[in-house]
Parts: sequence; structure tokens; C-alpha cells
Amino acid sequence: MSRYWNETGYFEQPDSASLRSKAKDTARREKSKGKKMEPVVVSGRKLVNSWWGQAWCDNLEQYADFESRLQRGRRYVRNNTVVDLNIQKGKVLARVQGRRKTPYKVEIRISPLSEERCQTIMEKCGNKIENVESLLQGNLPDELQELFRGIGGLFPEPKEISFQCSCPDWALMCKHVAAALYGIGIRFDENPLLFFTLRGIDVEQFVKVTLESKAEKMVKNAEVKSDRIIEDADLTRLFGI
Repeated sequence: MSRYWNETGYFEQPDSASLRSKAKDTARREKSKGKKMEPVVVSGRKLVNSWWGQAWCDNLEQYADFESRLQRGRRYVRNNTVVDLNIQKGKVLARVQGRRKTPYKVEIRISPLSEERCQTIMEKCGNKIENVESLLQGNLPDELQELFRGIGGLFPEPKEISFQCSCPDWALMCKHVAAALYGIGIRFDENPLLFFTLRGIDVEQFVKVTLESKAEKMVKNAEVKSDRIIEDADLTRLFGI
């Protein structure tokens, strides 16, 4: 079994079977105490399947600051070690099973999205979003997908993400935090609305304002005379009437 050096001494890196076993023990123990757990479960070969889940993971992995640190988290989340994960406005609280009997506590905070930034994105969406259902299914034109995921979009940049873990690992991003970050994407597979909860956005209001913006533009354009409209005099000359 591999080991890694820590200031407090040598620690064993638990194998997959041990991690899964400890996670199941924790679930049974917490259930017997009457505590409700919301575990992140990976059942297939792919971590995520929906547009929202994949977009979240892709966004994390595109940043060099995160790329090298996330690999350890993928192993942990695949072994269903995220025994509890709760997404709130601007915050994620998770418990991740490690080598110890008691899971480690992870807290991830996402900086609030400014109203100005959100308003700008809604205006750019214009007439590209037809309804809430299309938005949640990820049925967005390519330009809107990039607007959501790109720099300055709705998905957070590294500087907007902070985290801490109760484990003794000295690394800036430990494997437990990395597992929880992937767990967030898996949660979005189950319920895309949680993405908007995390970013502090009311999705119904988001779509409403977007569609109102679309309507305002249509009314404004209706008052603009089009070059394609044929005047009465031109009709007379054209048809001889």
C-alpha cells in the first residue's frame, strides 16, 4: 500500500475497497442515529451525463490551477466516498470518507454573482432562451453555451472558489475537496436547478427577465421602418393599380 509524507508522520493511502467499505459503514452508522445523508453516487462509467454536469466539470478542468489537483478527487468520488453533499446559496457543505472512520468535513464557497454581471448575461441571451425547460435541459445554442461557461460567464473562475477541509493534508486542494467539487457536477446531473441555487440566481426570474428583454427589443424594432416594406405608390407602379 502506498504512503505519503505529512508533517505529522506517515499516512496510508486507503485502497478503493477500504474506501467503499468505510463509506458504507458511515452510511449505516448515521442512519442508525436518524441522520439524513445525501450521498453522491456514481453508478456508471461516466461521472456526469447531462450538459450542466459536464459543463461544471469542464469548467473546473480548464483552469491550470485546478487541473493537476483534481485527478485524485476523481478516484475518490468514483468510490462513492462523498457520503453527504448539500448545495446552498453560495456554499456547499460535504462530508467525504477518507482513511479515518469519521468522514472529513469539506466546505466550498462560491463568490456571489454580481447583479450587473447577471444582467449582462441575460441581455446577451436575448431571444435564445425560449423557456425554463430548454434551459435546464441544456438545449442552448453554441454561442450561449460558451457565454455560460466562458470567462465572465455564470460558471465560477478559480478566484471565485474557496474551500477548506478538516483533513491533515497540507495541499491547497486536497483529494476530499476535489471529490466534493466533482460531486457538485454529479448533483447538477440530478437537478440542474441547483446550479442556479449555488450561484444565487432565481431561474424563473432569470428566464422571465430574459424574455421581457426579448419582448422590449421586439416592440422597439416594430417602430423602426423596414427597407423591405413596399409603399403604396410602389405597389401601384409594380402591379399597375
